Amino acid sequence: MIYLDYQATTPLAPEAFDAMLPWLRDDFANPHAAHAPGRVARAAVEAARDRITALLPPGGKLAFTSGATEALNWAIKGTPPGGIVTIATEHAAVLDCVAALRASGREVTVLPVTPAGIVDLAAARDAIVPGVSLVAAMLVNNEIGVIQPIAALGALAHGAGALLLCDAVQGYGRMAIPDCCDLIAVSAHKIHGPKGVGALWIRDGITLAPLLHGGGQEAAGRSGTLSPALCAGFGVAAALAHQRLATDIAHAARLHDIGRDRLGAPWRLNGAPAPRYPGNLNIWRDGLDVARLMSDLRDIAFSAGSACASGSGRPSHVLTALGLTDRQARASIRLGFGRYTTEQELVTAIDRINAAATAQGL
Repeated sequence: MIYLDYQATTPLAPEAFDAMLPWLRDDFANPHAAHAPGRVARAAVEAARDRITALLPPGGKLAFTSGATEALNWAIKGTPPGGIVTIATEHAAVLDCVAALRASGREVTVLPVTPAGIVDLAAARDAIVPGVSLVAAMLVNNEIGVIQPIAALGALAHGAGALLLCDAVQGYGRMAIPDCCDLIAVSAHKIHGPKGVGALWIRDGITLAPLLHGGGQEAAGRSGTLSPALCAGFGVAAALAHQRLATDIAHAARLHDIGRDRLGAPWRLNGAPAPRYPGNLNIWRDGLDVARLMSDLRDIAFSAGSACASGSGRPSHVLTALGLTDRQARASIRLGFGRYTTEQELVTAIDRINAAATAQGL
């Protein structure tokens, strides 16, 4: 199997796996308990917290969550009343959450993007005004890899007295997170950590209403017993991402260049060629039957769109926001690669994808 779906999830780093094992097998104590085994587990959680925070701006606290979806929902629902401004190409965890708040009476503005996938800053200036309490924007888009102008959005948000929430899931561990962010959602399994754990970074001085009611075990008010194993795996994955940042980015960029060159003229890139994270190639080919392509290439794992919305039968909301027709969006595939992808794997996969597409008469 050749795995090219890194935006959906990344392979677990062997170092993260090894770090998790003791906490799954022998050191099983509750990290919130006061006895000695509990204190040992708590120390492991705090060590992981420090490693994850090292990749985030100074001046904030990190609360572990079950994943980025919980973190984003907490950030959006926990902020004070007021208008919300977000972007049409955001993840469903943001768009569905603000839609639910809109249904309950909260004012929500969804900004359009250019055909390159970048937010329309003129529309943002008109929408981010006093009375808005939260601006929610994704750093790196999970479907097309483009990078949004977070610093510019942060300046607009702060000028209007609003907070800036950054969905940094696809950018964390791959680039610096802008200092202008007030709330930052991250996820372990996008940086070679385990599934089932994420975090919300909260700038000092900001208080959120709880999303979950219970013991309030986390300092920021999040309730629930933490898993030392998941936290430890996340922490090691973050430390590795920190150590390997330049190497991983250079490798992804090299693969991106090989991929673009190998695909050839029939394929068109979705989203801006720059600025973007290089480990993402979202492309379309006129008339492509993606379902048939995936059936013909079952030993190559790639995506027909965002894995988070697969099976819905709808074309990608991100691609249609760029101005693609339903036909063009449905003829798009996403190739995601990174640390553990070899050049030969990518070349083999693309050659087979090209051959299968050609066999469709395209």
